Amino acid sequence: MTFAILCSGQGRQHSNMFALTADAPEASGLFSRGAFLLGGRDPRELVKTESPEGLHQNRVGQILCALQALAAAAALRCSIHGRFIVAGYSVGEMAAWGVAGLIEAHMVLDLVRQRADAMDAASPRDDGLLFVRGLSQLSVCALCARHDVAIAIINPGDAFVLGGRLSALRSLSDEVKGMSGTRVVDLPIEVASHTPRLAMASAEFRKILRATPVAFPSDLRTRLLSGIDGAPVLDAQTGKDKLADQISQTLHWAECLQGCIEGGANKFLELGPGSALSDMVAGAYPGVSTRSLDEFKTLQGARAWLSST
Repeated sequence: MTFAILCSGQGRQHSNMFALTADAPEASGLFSRGAFLLGGRDPRELVKTESPEGLHQNRVGQILCALQALAAAAALRCSIHGRFIVAGYSVGEMAAWGVAGLIEAHMVLDLVRQRADAMDAASPRDDGLLFVRGLSQLSVCALCARHDVAIAIINPGDAFVLGGRLSALRSLSDEVKGMSGTRVVDLPIEVASHTPRLAMASAEFRKILRATPVAFPSDLRTRLLSGIDGAPVLDAQTGKDKLADQISQTLHWAECLQGCIEGGANKFLELGPGSALSDMVAGAYPGVSTRSLDEFKTLQGARAWLSST
């Protein structure tokens, strides 16, 4: 059995996202570190009391999503046997380095805070992201050229995330809504992640990563995939450079999922929050067993599913 562990990005934060891990002793230190990075606010309480807008603020959202994956991985580690592949979507790739054992989990949270700050500092005001489904990549590229936006993420099934100025995204959205068979959704993200508009953030974060200690290679049972091309991370420096580059380059998430399948993965678990990634797996690879942690009512249930063949 080869597992694929998927670490989610921003967008699906919710008030019960830590319901399964809040009391897990394996995750207590991570929640303490998260509270420090969130100005003393316990993340387990913050998600219950903060407004939806507050939960999707860039720095807060990135810390919460990385913490979700790291806390879940810590609580479930004893139930993951054999080989496993790790891939992360957007900020989830930061968590994936921790889940794979390349960067210590507390340090990952510190890096996520620095990543978010670098992105905020580099981001033009009034930028954002837009989801578009139902058009070919060629058609989407033509739309992007007309409206001066960029493809941020390529998902399976002719699904794309586009980034740029909000005014340009609204104009593009209006055009797409007039086409049959399409779906358009504004995403609650404050920056044009994974587009050239954040090139300065990539440069700044590269400097930070170069000073970050990495345990490489990690456990030989583990394979970590890079978000910008779906290729395995085979050496520390190249991996760090790609991790910095993905802030301002297109993520090829469809290639990441294909890399998991080609690596032999036949069971997928998305650590959340949400089930967007597990839904993508189910849509692209109907014969594969895939679940999101959000689907389980208890950690014991998730552990039992992981341990089953």
